Formats: sequence, structure tokens, C-alpha cells
Amino acid sequence: MDLVLFDLDNTLLSGDSDFEWAKFLIAKGVLDREVQEAKNQEFFEHYKAGTLDIHAFLDFQLHPLAHHARTELDAWHQEFMATAILPTISSQAKALVRRHQEQGALTAIVTATNSFVTGPIAREFGIAHLIATIAAQQDGRFTGKPRGLPSFREAKVARVEAWLESLGLWWGSFAKSYFYSDSHNDLPLLEKVSDPVAVDPDETLLARAQEKGWPVISLR
Repeated sequence: MDLVLFDLDNTLLSGDSDFEWAKFLIAKGVLDREVQEAKNQEFFEHYKAGTLDIHAFLDFQLHPLAHHARTELDAWHQEFMATAILPTISSQAKALVRRHQEQGALTAIVTATNSFVTGPIAREFGIAHLIATIAAQQDGRFTGKPRGLPSFREAKVARVEAWLESLGLWWGSFAKSYFYSDSHNDLPLLEKVSDPVAVDPDETLLARAQEKGWPVISLR
């Protein structure tokens, strides 16, 4: 059996779900456009540059969840999926996931974006396992804080290993382990698996992939 891990934003999606979620809330008037649009762009630029403060970003990303009922958030997310996410899912991305699953692989999405935003997207792909930054809840409402270790950079490796351990598995349980990603932020996990694959990669990841002889593919 193979282990196949997928990054989500700009990998399986031809866009960034957390960036789009903030844009969606701004467009609905839930967030102040003048203040939040600039902060959203600033965090996105830091992510691309590899300088993102994940805790400051999560305060920004998760804070709005704490101020609305879950039923309202779920209704917004359905609209968000239809308008912002489904158009970014290519037939190539779905076919890649389906091919690995038909071959009997254990598949999971591994993403820094929070579990509220990404859970329905994972289900759209038919991927049962999601390793995401956990949006903490208490009494049926989000707290606006993360729970546990954010799934980002080196911590993605730790989160995957904890998940495998919970299943009674480890890296050696698999004939091959794959990770598909677009971002140099994911180099720790890419370098951990046996078969890393760069997907529509940023410049830094493309250079590393070419240096290491990793496959480079496009899902767009």
C-alpha cells in the first residue's frame, strides 16, 4: 500500500482557500474591507516569501469564526464552495486523487488552512483524512483560536506522523509515500516522503525539484 499526501491550496486547488475565504467574508460585509483586505494580502505575500508568522495569521483567519453561529457559518461556506472553490478544482486534480485511491493508497490532505474551511473541500475530493490546522470549538461555537499544533512547515511532518501513529502505522508501513505540493514552505514534508512531486511550483520549489530530480507536474 502507498501513502499519498496532498497539499491543498494552489496544488489540488488552482487558488488559495484561506485567502479566498477572507475575500468572501469581506465581500459579504462580515469583515471591514479597508482594513482586512490589506491584511489578507500582506499575510499572503509573507506566505509566498516564506516569512509567515503562523500564529499571527491564525489570529486573523480564525477570529471571525468566533463571532457567528455555526449554522450561519455553514450556510456561508456552502455559498463559498459554490462560488469560490468549485471553479478552482480541475478535472486533472480529481483524476489524480481518484487514480491513487483506485490503486488502494491511503490518501490525506495536509494543509495549513483551518479545518472549517478545508473540511468540505476534502469531502468534495472524496478524501476522508484531513490533516489541517484545527479550528478549536467549545459548546458548538468556534473559539477563534487553533487547537494543538498548526499544520505548517516542519509541523506538517509532526502532524502526519501523529496521524499515522493513531492508525497504528508509520512511514515504513508503505511501499511508497508521495507528497504533492506547490510551495517551498512544504519542503520539510517533501523531503520526508519517498516520492515528492512539485505541482505548479513556486520558483524556490521549482529550483529544488530540478536540483533533486523530482517530478514537476501541472494540474491546471
